[in-house]
Amino acid sequence: MTDDPETERAANVVRTAPPPVRQATTVRSDRAHTFEVFVRTIGEWWPTVPFSNGGEQVATVVLEPRVGGRFYERWTDGTECEWGEVLAWDPPEAFTTTWLVKGTPTRVEITFRELGPTLTRVELVHSGWEALTGGQRSEDCALPGGYEGGAYVEGWRRILGSFAGMLGGPVAEAIGSADA
Repeated sequence: MTDDPETERAANVVRTAPPPVRQATTVRSDRAHTFEVFVRTIGEWWPTVPFSNGGEQVATVVLEPRVGGRFYERWTDGTECEWGEVLAWDPPEAFTTTWLVKGTPTRVEITFRELGPTLTRVELVHSGWEALTGGQRSEDCALPGGYEGGAYVEGWRRILGSFAGMLGGPVAEAIGSADA
């Protein structure tokens, strides 16, 4: 105990982790095919403008399908920019990768839930925001406002929307929030 009430109050404050960003889309495709298209054709459907480091210089996006695999963009001149490393690989159900956009890794988990023989819900959870400083969470990313301003919610919504377009479009609107 201390004689200073301010110090006493500060010592009793419980810090909560910033909530994960959640996004999802539902597509008319069986789970195995949905997983396969997501991973194998990511370089075709990922919207590299604005969701990359190289923008129009990006030739492809690569997700190596294994634990320890790299997640990166390759530019037309051969330059490679790391996005993350695959932490978990469980086809056709899920995979998890680090996300290195701010230099400090956060975590992105993508789950493929079978809703029927030709209906799959793709769910994304981007967590680990507590590893970043408040300044890093507020910095612009591909969109203005960073995590604090909802840019990741909107960014992942657009990215999953682009993926759903590869399979003919979403069955229902993507949902998402920073705290859902």
